Amino acid sequence: MKKLFLLTCTLLTLFSCTTDTPNLETENETFSISAKEGDSLVTNERNCASQDILEHELKKNPELSLKIEKIEEFSKKVIIKDIFEIFPIQIEIPVVINVLYRTSAENISLSQIQSQIDVLNQDFNGANAEFNQVPGIFAGVKANVGITFVLDRVIRKQTTRTEWAVLNEEMKKTSFGGIAPTSPTNKLNLWVCTLSGGILGYAKTPGTALDLDGVVIDSRYLGTNGRATAPFHKGRTATHEIGHWLNVRHIWGDSTCGNDLVSDTPSHNAANYGSPIFPHYSTCPGNPIEMTMNFMDYTNDVSMYMFTNGQKDRMRAQFLPGGYRYSFIQ
Repeated sequence: MKKLFLLTCTLLTLFSCTTDTPNLETENETFSISAKEGDSLVTNERNCASQDILEHELKKNPELSLKIEKIEEFSKKVIIKDIFEIFPIQIEIPVVINVLYRTSAENISLSQIQSQIDVLNQDFNGANAEFNQVPGIFAGVKANVGITFVLDRVIRKQTTRTEWAVLNEEMKKTSFGGIAPTSPTNKLNLWVCTLSGGILGYAKTPGTALDLDGVVIDSRYLGTNGRATAPFHKGRTATHEIGHWLNVRHIWGDSTCGNDLVSDTPSHNAANYGSPIFPHYSTCPGNPIEMTMNFMDYTNDVSMYMFTNGQKDRMRAQFLPGGYRYSFIQ
């Protein structure tokens, strides 16, 4: 208690700035909506819509950029002060899985869902099989993020919709046949549905509206069994998207040789796809070896298997007093 009081006081000098009973039983609802025209694509190339969603929201709400700027200010200050070492915190995130399905295949099994939770716990705790295969040049910065995920409940809802568009986010709105988020201030909501346009998934950036907060994953790219489809069948799409949800950016900074705001990741020309052969050199200044195995690149699931210490700090900053997701540990 004394440590928590001291931590709160420390952070307040740096920066001025809710729970349900767990239920693993499936909740079922039925809702009919006219099917949309067009085929849902199965893709062989990773396509994350998180940045597109953020840019779309910034155009609608210019004040959002100020909110994100404040979150960045806070993160920088606590990272510089190395608050994590002084006050280590245990982070456990309850996960609500919202399944929207038309066919029996889309109504994915609890086994497929649990396999995704298992992957998250491995990837965010340095327990994945590939963690010890990180090339020597990056071994000194590979991170055990120290976040645990627990399946809180599964909510299922039937629909006649064949696919869900990304920008409108109707899968999160009951008025359009979706499922509203459950307790977004202290639970991670993860929607599972068939997405249009070959999108594997996307996440909401810290600072955006809570009534749409969470992560969306196409059911074909969730977990490691059932409907999971190669080359995105190892659960890494959710790892990537939850990285965004925890304020980590694409490793190339969403521009040529861009800035991901992390000091221990090398500059990347752009996204890498497939399974690059190591070492893959960048043409950015200094010609660094690109960290193609980082979860925030666009490589195949089998080829991504690490976060860095800098990415870890950005994630954990969200849970400190004054951080955007502090309510998760209260």
